[in-house]
Amino acid sequence: MQILKQQTDLATIIRERRSIKKGYNSQPVSEETILELLEDAIWAPTHGMRQPWRFIFVGENQKNDFAKKIASTYPLERQQNRENYLKEPSAILVVIMEDGDNQKMRDENFGAAACLIQNFQLLAWEQNLGVVWKTNPHIYDPNVADMLQVQENERIIGFLHMGYFDEQPEKKERFPVATKFETFNLS
Repeated sequence: MQILKQQTDLATIIRERRSIKKGYNSQPVSEETILELLEDAIWAPTHGMRQPWRFIFVGENQKNDFAKKIASTYPLERQQNRENYLKEPSAILVVIMEDGDNQKMRDENFGAAACLIQNFQLLAWEQNLGVVWKTNPHIYDPNVADMLQVQENERIIGFLHMGYFDEQPEKKERFPVATKFETFNLS
């Protein structure tokens, strides 16, 4: 027997949110908007209240220089492509995470930061601000880490590409949870 439930506003936002990878319009993304969203997003679960994150905002005025610097870490033949790619979003938020002293702490810190990013994406969606979490090769490049003054005990976990948009991407269906769910059986 299937139980029908009424969908909450939160459940609706979770199901309607899309990663906006391109098609950003010309409306600027302000630093103030991002700070407001982050003030709520930081209420993500975090082991030991470590709050292992920090952020670098790249707005409209910094985007061209930022894109050129990051692109310079690629082989010459790919630099123009990467520069154009990094100029496409209206703004970028670099998410940096404290690594942790051991694997358990690293996993917990990554989980907390991932929850924060999901919170941020949902809050942005409420304001029609598109976000996609990018983990391109440059986030692992020590030269990029140096440029962004990432400390020895930190690592970049993503660039959040952001922008307002006019057309929403189509929904991609998920596998039914029943296909990925089982009950533990000791026998």
